[in-house]
Order: sequence, then C-alpha cells, then structure tokens
Amino acid sequence: MELIKNLEWRYAVKKYSDELVSEDKIDQIIKAINLSASSCGIQPYRLFVITNPEVRKRLAEASFNVQIMDSSHLLVFAGFNEITNDYITDYIEMMEQQRSLEAGALNILKDTLIGYFSTQTPEQNAIWSSKQAYIGLGTALIAAAELKVDATPMEGFDPKLFDDVLGLSEKGLHASVIISLGYRDSANDFLSSMPKVRLPINEFSTKIT
Repeated sequence: MELIKNLEWRYAVKKYSDELVSEDKIDQIIKAINLSASSCGIQPYRLFVITNPEVRKRLAEASFNVQIMDSSHLLVFAGFNEITNDYITDYIEMMEQQRSLEAGALNILKDTLIGYFSTQTPEQNAIWSSKQAYIGLGTALIAAAELKVDATPMEGFDPKLFDDVLGLSEKGLHASVIISLGYRDSANDFLSSMPKVRLPINEFSTKIT
C-alpha cells in the first residue's frame, strides 16, 4: 500500500529548505482538505493559505515554531465561533442544488441541524468546530505526504494573535490549528535521519471480534 510508505516517509519537519512548493501541489492539498469528512457534512471551519512574509512575521511573534516563518506555505484552520441558522439554511440550499434536488427536499435535515445547534452555546460551537478542523488537518498531512511535500502540524502558537492579525473574530472564526508546508532541510534537521517511533501495532490497537 503506497499510502503506508508515504506515511512512514513523513515526519514533523523542524527545519525547512528554501525550496517552494508549487501552487499546483498546494491547490491539490487544499482540494483534499475541502473533500475531508465533517460531522453533518457542513464544513464548520475555513482555511487560510499564507505566504505573505510580513503577515507570517507577525504571526510568528511569541511562538517558538520557526516553521511559521521558514516554510514555503502556512495553512491556518479557523473554526466557526457559532453555527447559525442562516449558515445551516444556506448550506442545505447549496446541498440541494449540487445534488439536483427540489428546493425544500432536505428540510428535515435542515430543521434537525437547526434544532440541535440552537441548543448549543457559542463555546460548545467553537469547541466542536475546532474538532472538525482537526479532521481537515489529518487530511492535509496525508495529502502532503502523497505529494512528497513535508509538513509540520502545530498547536504551539498564540491563537489570539492569529485571530487579531488575520481578522478572524470579525469573520466569526477563531484559529484552531496550523500546519506549515515545504521541503525538509535534511542536512540541518536532526529528525530527518531518525527512524519513526511508533507503538507496536498489537499494543496500539485492539481487535474485538
């Protein structure tokens, strides 16, 4: 299985080279993320792809992750602060159109989602949407490995700073998790030559038959 080989190849890169990832590969990774699973299928997060050096310099402040600045591209997954009735209604209408269904065909789904999310607090919405963003992060890691693009997922950043610099709060979003993309500097990354360390499969997993 080629996927297993690609996942064995990948690791969280600490030092990037100056080589840039082509926009074609970035676009493929973005498309893969867009195709990620999400609960109820409503994609409650947005993706920001950042190359602007000044913006990245500001985002790197108060962070110990040099990859924010040194990588080719920085991806920010921003979860929704609230799942609104209007968003659900618009999304369900788009779903009907894309599936060539009559208007109102998915009203039961729409009403169910509105009924559920209207009982949740904004804090619960924000936590839920961040969890959904992590599913997209996993897809990004796999897609990057498939394309032999290196990646580093990161939580060690100042989310409020990201919210402020990117104007996320005004968009009803919050920074959930980030990932850098680029190519490893094997000569200067101490991890590049080290074997991947994982638990034995029979210790990690349990089959219940």
